[in-house]
Amino acid sequence: MSAASAAVAGRSAGAGARKPRRRGAGWLGFTPFAAYTLVFMAVPTVLAVWGGVTAEDGSFTLANFSAFGDRSILKAFENSIVLSLAVAVASAILGAILCVMLLAAKPNGILRVVVDAASSVLAQFGGVMLAFAFIATMGSSGMFTLWLQSTFHVDLNSLAPDKTAGPLLYQPAGMFFPYLYFSIPLMIIAFMPAVEGLRPQWGEAVATLGGGRFSYWRHVGAPVLAPSFFGAMILIFASAFSSFATAAALTNSGILIPVVMQQDLSSETASGVTNIPGVLAIGMIVIMAIVMWAYSVLQRRAARWQR
Repeated sequence: MSAASAAVAGRSAGAGARKPRRRGAGWLGFTPFAAYTLVFMAVPTVLAVWGGVTAEDGSFTLANFSAFGDRSILKAFENSIVLSLAVAVASAILGAILCVMLLAAKPNGILRVVVDAASSVLAQFGGVMLAFAFIATMGSSGMFTLWLQSTFHVDLNSLAPDKTAGPLLYQPAGMFFPYLYFSIPLMIIAFMPAVEGLRPQWGEAVATLGGGRFSYWRHVGAPVLAPSFFGAMILIFASAFSSFATAAALTNSGILIPVVMQQDLSSETASGVTNIPGVLAIGMIVIMAIVMWAYSVLQRRAARWQR
């Protein structure tokens, strides 16, 4: 046996004699996240589903699903879906435009740092604080409302679809603006990495072949970014659909399904039906499951261009 063969055989024997690496310690860092997911996501989901398919005596029943025959509940689902879809589309378009514009800024420049920091903060800015800010701005006596009246003699509340339901801000059409406030920053956070993944060589190749900027975005940029764009849009839809704090701070009426669930937790409103919040939770879980499945499919497609 040659010296080289002996050396290779020695290394192989040494590698085979190595003890398997311990992986148990590595899972310890995952424990807090696993515990958080179990306590605040898995357990509430199981309890909600169980409550939706059980009667007051704890027996299994499907009679609770008759709550979906209530017109007010169906209307709340419709309002939530339409509002979330409108917010997702508008936020995706505006956020994508901002992301493309930020490509001209230095990655470590002051503009990028400010935008990234502001997006991280504003994407989590919701609830009572956001509701108060928009009440002070777009409410019946808000600054913007009064300015429109005094300057252009336009009553903002006259634009409300339902004149009998109160000011515009307290209706789904008016809630579009507060939802947009935290959804655009979320779009920037979710979509900016995909935009940064566009390689300069692709633009140079298009220019070498005689194409212009329009050809680049039509044949290269848009197809590459499409999965990430629609994936981020789906993520925003899920965020808006499940948002509760802002809607609850703006209205007490059951015009959105999270508010209806909160009301039904304290008072059953549909006669002859028990565990309404559990049934509504099942409906939301089904919608969210479909949304997140579509998001995962698009993310897998987008990952092909990020390798």
